[in-house]
Amino acid sequence: MDRAGLGPDAPLGGAPGGRRRGAGPHRAGPPRGGRPVSPAARESTDARRARAARIVRALERAYPEARIALRFTTPLELLVATILSAQCTDERVNVVTEGLFRKYRTARDYAAADPAVFEREIRSTGFFRAKTRSVLAMARALVERHGGEVPRAREELMALSGVGLKTANVVLGNAFGAQAIAVDTHVFRVAQRLGLAKSDDPDEIHDQLSLVLSRTKWTRITHLLQAHGRRTCLARTPACPTCPLQALCPWPGKTRERRG
Repeated sequence: MDRAGLGPDAPLGGAPGGRRRGAGPHRAGPPRGGRPVSPAARESTDARRARAARIVRALERAYPEARIALRFTTPLELLVATILSAQCTDERVNVVTEGLFRKYRTARDYAAADPAVFEREIRSTGFFRAKTRSVLAMARALVERHGGEVPRAREELMALSGVGLKTANVVLGNAFGAQAIAVDTHVFRVAQRLGLAKSDDPDEIHDQLSLVLSRTKWTRITHLLQAHGRRTCLARTPACPTCPLQALCPWPGKTRERRG
C-alpha cells in the first residue's frame, strides 16, 4: 500500500522484477567499509524476539487506534483496493474506490468491464493501464476458477493476476481474519531500522519477521508498524528525538533534535 514499488508486489525502491514464493531469496550484502554496523547484527534470535515483543508493546501504547487505511466492506473490494494502492497513497485509492465500488459489485462486474472506461475511472491512482489489466484479469480468474469468490488460500490468491505475497496477506489478514504479515513500504523500512530484519527483498523481510514476531499478532503488528512508518519513522526525516521506540532502536542513522 502507499508508494511501494512499481506494482502491487514489486520490490521496494523501484527495482525491476520480484520474487514469488519458491524462487531463491536475494539477500542484502555486507555493510560497506566505513559504514557503522547496527548492534542488531550481533543479536541472537532469542534476544531479537524479546526486543520485538517490547517494541510491539510500545507501539500499542503509541498507536492504539492503528488499523488498515484502505476502506472496504468485502474481500473483493479489499483485493481491488490493494492492487490499486501500488505507487499510490491509500487516501487517493479511497477516493477512487468510493465510486468504483458502487458501480462494480461482483467479480463478474469487473470481468465484464470495458478496459478503456476502467482506465479512466482509476487513472488518478497511477499506472492505470497495468492496474486495469491486473484487476480485470484477476476478476476473470475469480469467475472462471472460484465461482466469483475471493479464495481464502494464500497460494490461490497469489495465482491471481497482480497478486503477490504482500497483497495476498493484506486480504488474508484484513478480510478473512487470518494472521499475516504484509510488507509494504512502511513495514519494509521500519523493520530494518529497528533491526528486526535485513534484506532488499520484501519477501525475505517477511520471512525474517515471521521468525521474531508473535504469530498470534501478525496482522495487528503490521498495522502498528505501518502507523509508526507513517507518523514517526518517515523515510526522509524520521522523528527520532520524539520516537516512542528510541531506546529499543539500534539504527545508527538516527536524526537529532535541532537546536535553535
